Amino acid sequence: MKSFALLQSSLLLSLALALGLGSVARASPISSQPFADLLAKRQDTQATDDLTVDLGYSQYRGTFNATSNISSWKGIRFTAPPTDNLRWQPPQPPSLNRTAVIDASQYGSQCPQNPFGNPQAQTDTQQYQDANEDCLFLNVFAPKNATGLPVMVWIHGGGYGAGNGQYDFTSIINANDNDFVGVAIQYRLGAFGFLASDELSRYGVANAGILDQRFALEWVQAYISQFGGDPRNVTIAGESAGGGSVMLHALGQGGTLGTSLFKNVIAASPYLPLQFGYKDFEPSQSYYAFAAQAGCFNGSAYGNTNQNIFQCLLTKDSQTLQQANVKVSASSFFGTWSFLPVTDGTYVQDVPSQQLNARRINGKHLLVGNNGAEGALFVPRSINTEQDLTKWLKTLLPLLKDEDVTKILQQYPLDTNVTTNYATNGLDSPDATSVSPVAHGQQARADNIYGELTFVCPSYWMSEAYSGSGRSAYRYQYSVVPALHGNDVVGYFGPPSNVQGPDFVKAFMNIYGNFVTNDNPSISSALANGNSSSSPSQPNAAENWPKFSPSTPYQINLNQTGGTLSSMPDLGANVTIFTGPGLRNNFTKVNAYTWEGGRGARCDYWRSIHNLLPN
Repeated sequence: MKSFALLQSSLLLSLALALGLGSVARASPISSQPFADLLAKRQDTQATDDLTVDLGYSQYRGTFNATSNISSWKGIRFTAPPTDNLRWQPPQPPSLNRTAVIDASQYGSQCPQNPFGNPQAQTDTQQYQDANEDCLFLNVFAPKNATGLPVMVWIHGGGYGAGNGQYDFTSIINANDNDFVGVAIQYRLGAFGFLASDELSRYGVANAGILDQRFALEWVQAYISQFGGDPRNVTIAGESAGGGSVMLHALGQGGTLGTSLFKNVIAASPYLPLQFGYKDFEPSQSYYAFAAQAGCFNGSAYGNTNQNIFQCLLTKDSQTLQQANVKVSASSFFGTWSFLPVTDGTYVQDVPSQQLNARRINGKHLLVGNNGAEGALFVPRSINTEQDLTKWLKTLLPLLKDEDVTKILQQYPLDTNVTTNYATNGLDSPDATSVSPVAHGQQARADNIYGELTFVCPSYWMSEAYSGSGRSAYRYQYSVVPALHGNDVVGYFGPPSNVQGPDFVKAFMNIYGNFVTNDNPSISSALANGNSSSSPSQPNAAENWPKFSPSTPYQINLNQTGGTLSSMPDLGANVTIFTGPGLRNNFTKVNAYTWEGGRGARCDYWRSIHNLLPN
């Protein structure tokens, strides 16, 4: 936590602004149909080949892969560069650039990166600085001669501080008989996309990265038909912070958007960190810490009355700001990022736990899931006693009092008889509160607390919000050991890991693809069981995927059996795994509410104390 002196100084600065600097007039951060004027610039003449697309502001020529029968366009600019005076401003349409057809065979630059808090990140910062602020590009993958196909828009994860849109849709599109179009987008990250404070909101916008994503969805509505996609049939999808972003768009503008930007939602491990108001203490402290690292704040009210902190930041070169971005985030509490979405009162109007409970949502159908061991990557591997656990929990959630911690720990009773690491089956005791493939005892308890609070419970709350009232929700858990956060992604994008059999990957890709194309993730029993099954045609729960509801809270547990017993080191533990050949799919219907010793009840509890978090 930054010093309280910074907060006192920020109050002085706010007073100075009120007395003299004031706020500047700026456009609304949310624009409707921002590409209308640019569309009018398109030429009536026919393109010389079917790989050249005219977007009005520019023309792009893609590439075609005859083996996969997939065309791709990479590095398409969808906004003006968010540099110089457009830093921390709402995204703007691209400028005209029609002097030549642009080659679209290479990905665009990735956005400036920053790590989550951990000791290694503090000593190894250079790897996060090879990036470019001019990074708002997207990539399109489409079957040859596509017309009117459903569209999947992928939002990458990375804690809102890392990652990029360099995802190749070829494998998942091919696995689904080339039945949809894929789009992967980039957005401003870290301090460049999620800086927030009262002053910043006077001169710029909070949640710039979320607004970039929204702008990309507007681009899809305007242009995807030129690539063979149907703008009326869009599924937004993402994992981790991408899944959290999807959740925020599902809640965008108070849930008043309906299906104007997308119809369906896929959220894998939706990341929900603490979500403060844009001018609350925590985001404001990160703002001043960033400014201090950039040389724009010396711990007191800014000395030059003709230039505020925000204006000073605009004058800094990109390398200085990238270094400040990394240093502030690397020094944050283990497993957290310093720059995150905030409640801004405009697009992000409420904390998700409460708005989801009120069912004020956009879109029609939801596919949501989480992994078996979500939290372990983000919890320090030094929690051996309940005292360690309590200290960690009070640092992670600083608004908690002693009595709050006691009540939370009562929700997570520990089985003290567990003495080794192993994967639970979700149905029997001991459960994930006491043991996982990478931990047991108090460490596993902490891992599960973080995992449920941050990734799992948001998926439960989304499931409830989309159940009934003309909507539908479908749930799953990815349980292939070790089932750590992020292990699932290669299962649907490829290439698969050594613990994922070919039958599993084919089924997983079709689960996602069927949801995109049919609004339902159900797949045939033959596909769900796989070729390795002794009875491929036997009924499988994934053939009639149950809709989730509070009265029938079912999910499909995606796991495997068989294979060759092996082990690998992970998170300081020797993890038992199973590799091929011989891996067989094991998909079963389970009660999500009673799963892992009562996960649904624990998620209800977390929602009941949202004011102490906030989330």
